Amino acid sequence: MPEEGIPLIPHKEILTYEELLRIIRVFAEEGISKVRLTGGEPLVRKGIVDFISHISQIKEIQDLSLTTNGILLKEYAQGLKGAGLKRVNISLDSLNKERFCQITRRDDFEKVWAGIEETIRAGLSPIKINMVAIQGLNDDEIQSFARLTFGLPLTVRYIEYMPSGNGKEWRESDILTIPQIKGHLEKVGNLIPIPVDRWDGPAKRFRFEGALGEIGLIGPVSSHFCGDCNRLRLTPDGKIRTCLFSDDEIDIKEILRRGGSDRDLRERLLVALQSKPEKHQINSHQFKKCQRNMSAI
Repeated sequence: MPEEGIPLIPHKEILTYEELLRIIRVFAEEGISKVRLTGGEPLVRKGIVDFISHISQIKEIQDLSLTTNGILLKEYAQGLKGAGLKRVNISLDSLNKERFCQITRRDDFEKVWAGIEETIRAGLSPIKINMVAIQGLNDDEIQSFARLTFGLPLTVRYIEYMPSGNGKEWRESDILTIPQIKGHLEKVGNLIPIPVDRWDGPAKRFRFEGALGEIGLIGPVSSHFCGDCNRLRLTPDGKIRTCLFSDDEIDIKEILRRGGSDRDLRERLLVALQSKPEKHQINSHQFKKCQRNMSAI
């Protein structure tokens, strides 16, 4: 999130839990089987555990996960597990307390680590740690993150820095490509490929011999995975985004607020699917940074 923050959405513009559940139920009937709650920070929204419990009761939803900064995980992990959450993704870009504070502008590293430990105790699995590797910022910690997988059942995922959102200007020199990241990892040990699973996202999976956890590599810039992308994103104010790197949005809230039918929702879903681009334009001169910041999607 930018240091100056992002414009706040008026409460009345945000989808209610009831509206979200209706969308999920209708979309699930059309073949959507996987739901991930993101943010912002989903755990700060009142009633999140009950909401997750309701989602978990939709029989078509086979995979239910949550992405969090981890600060509130110690408090919520057991309840999330009891509500039916399958797994969590935790955004963590440094294991160094001072650097963590520099990146996040919060002195909460201990809270995040305590949340990770509580998540392990709760039995949520897999637990994925998302590290955005940036040249000159945290590239010296790539190997330290990898070594976590030897003693803990964690999946450490290295993500190329992505120029999305309307934050500061990015430079190509900021990007550590997946081949460069692999070079760091191979100094830790031999990377053993893991066969593709039906629930795999964009990450290419590996493990080290004898490790409890896994390694994931996600390269949206150097080796885009657009051809395999099967995701839709729903913004807090009710817009469907078919690509993270595009400002194109399909309004679904207006259907809900004008009393539209489930059939109307299904038809709008079809419009969204048909408008999904073949690939993003990050590596072309046509690329324009999105007006909506990634933390607001």
